[in-house]
Amino acid sequence: MRELAKFRDPEIARVLIREVRTLAARVAELLGRRAILMEVCGTHTAAISRAGLRSLLGDYIDLRSGPGCPVCVTDYADVDRMVAFARLPGVTVGTFGDMVRVPGSGSSLERERAEGADVRIFYSSRDAVYYAAERPERQVVFLGVGFETTAPAVALSIKEAKARNLQNFTVFASHKLVPPAMEALLSDPELRIDGFILPGHVSIVIGRTAYSFLEEYRLPSVIAGFEPNDILDAVRLILKMMVKDEPAVLNGYTRVVREEGNRIAQQQMADVFDVCDASWRGLGVVPQSGMCLGADFKEFDACERFALPEIRPHIPAGCACGEILKGKLTPRDCRLFAKVCQPTQPVGPCMVSSEGACAAYYQFERGVE
Repeated sequence: MRELAKFRDPEIARVLIREVRTLAARVAELLGRRAILMEVCGTHTAAISRAGLRSLLGDYIDLRSGPGCPVCVTDYADVDRMVAFARLPGVTVGTFGDMVRVPGSGSSLERERAEGADVRIFYSSRDAVYYAAERPERQVVFLGVGFETTAPAVALSIKEAKARNLQNFTVFASHKLVPPAMEALLSDPELRIDGFILPGHVSIVIGRTAYSFLEEYRLPSVIAGFEPNDILDAVRLILKMMVKDEPAVLNGYTRVVREEGNRIAQQQMADVFDVCDASWRGLGVVPQSGMCLGADFKEFDACERFALPEIRPHIPAGCACGEILKGKLTPRDCRLFAKVCQPTQPVGPCMVSSEGACAAYYQFERGVE
């Protein structure tokens, strides 16, 4: 706790804020505008809003939220498939909590549960395996949602189900890889990004070197922790690189992130999953950005085991979640924000998840301009 105290120390924060503002002013002179920095982590989005960093630095830099919320980037069609699984007789759908309230085209897991479907929240995918082992009469479909952070644990659960020879456990694999999505953002000619605040949790698994492609784009980027001073220092380092015109990918979270990441976690993913194309909300189909079950584990693929009806997703009119996930809009730019779309009645997932930009703005920045 004593070590963490410096990352929350208000005096250190004041020093960092002064330096950030000075550097940002120099960058603005070079660019002729404010620098645009994007955080690619939903936990960073919530931390920035909670600490009031956007309002503290808004006159100096433009902080944008990217596709860092795993629930939010889950495509409408995939949410509709999850609802379809819940409607199958004899099926229990297992999921992490945030996914339950995400609206699909016409329903949500929460609504299906209210109407009698067996939808259960599990704290881990392994709990879902145990549940399936204890109830052989039920088919358990676990929703594998998340980035590289959660995928290793799901991979281990699938291995355990195979070792137990469970015939009633499958996974709907909807995991996604962060670096390909970042490349997709950079290929958008309408989107301007001057630097990335890189995700801490994902980076624990994939390591700093996974972002080496950013060097080709000459984009200064820093892996950051989640305390206010972590984020401020990452911003300081990015601006400093911009002033010196020396872009690099730096690790500002060295207390937990290693150069090559967690090799054991990476191996677990590689054992079970193949890399495949995936559809992201807002980004569309991003090549080689998803994780599908490999040939040795196809028997645990829910889509292979169950025949689902044809999915034709419907995107609600006015919802700007997709554009917010690309950093092209902020939640305040959405005409539904805090009016039609609220936490009690969300229109899109950006208002549902605790890591969603709309939820963060609503809770911490609604009255701040």
